[in-house]
Amino acid sequence: MTGDIYGVLLAPHISEKGTRLAEKHRQFVFRVRKDATKASVKAAVEKFFKVEVAQVRVTVLKGKSKGGKNPGRRSDVKKAYVALKPGFDIQFGTGQ
Repeated sequence: MTGDIYGVLLAPHISEKGTRLAEKHRQFVFRVRKDATKASVKAAVEKFFKVEVAQVRVTVLKGKSKGGKNPGRRSDVKKAYVALKPGFDIQFGTGQ
């Protein structure tokens, strides 16, 4: 893994499940690089958002296979579930 800590986080993963986790448990979901580790994700979130991270869980979603005229496969996606310590929150752009 390279030393670029800001390159670890690719984008927040916005979904119904992610919104529910954020509201109830102060847990946020991010798409991360495939070679990202829990420690690098924790360091990136703490530095970028200026919060304290309690726990990081990482999962890999396998890409779907496509059939038909042009068979192929979508890329795998790695996601990190980041739980924050009490008193901290991340506010994404609200469009205002």
